Amino acid sequence: MADTPPLARRIVAEGIGSFFLFACVIGSGIMAQTLSGGNDGVALLANTAATGAILFVLITMLGPISGAHFNPAVTLVFALQREVPWLDAGAYVAAQLAFGILGAWAAHLMFDLPILQFSAKARTGLGQWTGEFVATFGLVLTIFGTLRYKPQAVATSVGLYITAAYWFTSSTSFANPAITVARSLSDTFAGIAPHDVPLFIVAQFAGAIAATAVAGTLFGERSGTSAISPPTPES
Repeated sequence: MADTPPLARRIVAEGIGSFFLFACVIGSGIMAQTLSGGNDGVALLANTAATGAILFVLITMLGPISGAHFNPAVTLVFALQREVPWLDAGAYVAAQLAFGILGAWAAHLMFDLPILQFSAKARTGLGQWTGEFVATFGLVLTIFGTLRYKPQAVATSVGLYITAAYWFTSSTSFANPAITVARSLSDTFAGIAPHDVPLFIVAQFAGAIAATAVAGTLFGERSGTSAISPPTPES
């Protein structure tokens, strides 16, 4: 598209967005666990609310620049649809991973925890993998469907979907390979043991690809845009 911002600007947007999203997921988990008095339900509720809120803010703010992916699975499906060039997609994923991990480390620093750590929290089994497939499938379908029929509502739709998916999926809806890696580097409420990461990521990419196929049938062709939230003056 002629009005697509330069790649460097888009990469900065993806990096900043990933930093704040990942810092929010991990930092709010630490805060929630600290204040919940051992009640995991209350802690999860607080973690959920913070994540849904930051997603709305970041997509609204950065969507018009980069598309506000913050997620290699989302970048992959846009690349498969030729709405993001493959070289750009690789740069997006690198920024998501690098700045997302920095966000996790920043959360540790803010809460006076060791910056470098690995999670010991086991998250494995068919139920967990199915949860990640369903969570990512629903996320990608939400993005495509809302882009097709009400693009100005993508930030709201994605924020609300993830808020709900924290509760109806067995895995609490990571739905993002980059944040899965970052969470393996945090031995906190939001963590996942490093050895459980690979199958989570396989399930996430499988869910994203399946949703892309279904979206083509459900929503048909639409005008291309590399942004989750298309760049408009109103955005």
